[in-house]
Amino acid sequence: MASTPTTIRPAAVAGSFYPGKAAELEGSVRGMLEDAKVADTPTIPKAMIVPHAGYVYSGPVAATAFARILPAADTISRIILLGPCHRVAVGGLAVSGADYFSTPLGRVPVDPVLREQALALSQVRVFDEPHAQEHSLEVHLPFLQVALKEFTLVPLVVGQATNEEVAQVIDALWGGPETLIVVSSDLSHYLDYDQAKRLDSATCEAIEDLDPGRIDHDQACGRIPVGGLLTSAKRRGMEAVTLDLRNSGDTAGPRSQVVGYGAWVFTEKASSRGRASAPVRREEGSAKDEDGFGAETRALLDRHGVTLLHVAAASIEHGLNSGQALAVNPADHADDLGEDGACFVTLKRKGQLRGCIGSAQAHRPLVVDVAGNGFAAAFNDTRFAKLTAGETEGLRLSISVLSAAAEISFRDEADLLDQLRPGADGLIIEDRQCRSLFLPAVWDSLPDARQFLGHLKAKAGLAADHWSTGFRAWRFIAEEISTDYLDDPQSVWR
Repeated sequence: MASTPTTIRPAAVAGSFYPGKAAELEGSVRGMLEDAKVADTPTIPKAMIVPHAGYVYSGPVAATAFARILPAADTISRIILLGPCHRVAVGGLAVSGADYFSTPLGRVPVDPVLREQALALSQVRVFDEPHAQEHSLEVHLPFLQVALKEFTLVPLVVGQATNEEVAQVIDALWGGPETLIVVSSDLSHYLDYDQAKRLDSATCEAIEDLDPGRIDHDQACGRIPVGGLLTSAKRRGMEAVTLDLRNSGDTAGPRSQVVGYGAWVFTEKASSRGRASAPVRREEGSAKDEDGFGAETRALLDRHGVTLLHVAAASIEHGLNSGQALAVNPADHADDLGEDGACFVTLKRKGQLRGCIGSAQAHRPLVVDVAGNGFAAAFNDTRFAKLTAGETEGLRLSISVLSAAAEISFRDEADLLDQLRPGADGLIIEDRQCRSLFLPAVWDSLPDARQFLGHLKAKAGLAADHWSTGFRAWRFIAEEISTDYLDDPQSVWR
């Protein structure tokens, strides 16, 4: 069988926006990063906003953000890169179908697993034409190639989309400390120097306040991807820090008509650090932690489980009518449903799986997560066709609320298998950029630990007998509620 040919998105603006020769390009980038380095190592950012003009204009501003990830060169291995479209109109978000993006410094592999995760959302599609000549993504790659060691890329050109639609994509790809979110945007365009400074200062304040509603179309060409990041960051209780705010009149151009540039990094606020935004390691003997989570979550579901089931069903019904998830305001619900939580929503019909989508880690209010994952399970699970109105009859809906995941230390596969607790453990595995998750309920159909792990490997795209020294695993527990709990299971659909 003939192998599928490798596809490469070649550099489009090398030699114009940045040097076209590798040695000159690397020297230029290293010089800007060196000039931007800070004496004390700051907190490594989770996300950043950086400008995308020619290096002579905005390069030094962008470097102030990229210099912050130099200490994480061994940690960051995945880049989610979002920028506006300048040449080809896009409805929603366009991800490239290429295998690699190329610059004079070499090829950057596009992450196939994360691309598929993005494509599970209805607002994302493969559309290569907007990428062909787009500079808003390409100009950041040389900075990343110099600052990091090896990394994969999810390149997304953002067109006509809502802040929430972009935030959903960012949330789906958020990952842990290995993942960096990079949003590309310049600021005001072609105002005189003083006008630009005033308008860009207002934009800067809106970004610091995580308020996308105060950023208009003339304030940032990337206002839509910026708005998506601000929406996600606000839900996560993050802090935006301004590193630089200048314009082309300050760097390399006249002051009669300038373009504004800014650089911001996003980190957790000191008061919210420690909340689970990624799988976390717990010490051995953490049964008390799990008992506490189980009891608290069971009590929460006893109080509000029916509400959550109705929210999930309402989001599915809204999706049938509008094609979008139900927008939920946590303030309209009990306070504990407004706390960040991670859930999976599972749909079954006539005993057969009909969709299952969820969040492996808490990143938004639980009631919002339920609405989003209910919609996604019905319409974005790529294993199934989109749910139709006639299928709600007899549809069983269940919600599993997940604990934080604890990394498992093991010597080899046999040791990992010995540590698994059939019927109790949910499991996340990761190796070679492949990642997958099973809920504890999967033990009902795969009660043998070796079989359970083998099927989870297959779900991740790995061979059932695959093993390597880089294999990682996390365990979690979950509490579930389903429509079986209701006196009238079909009441959620009425």
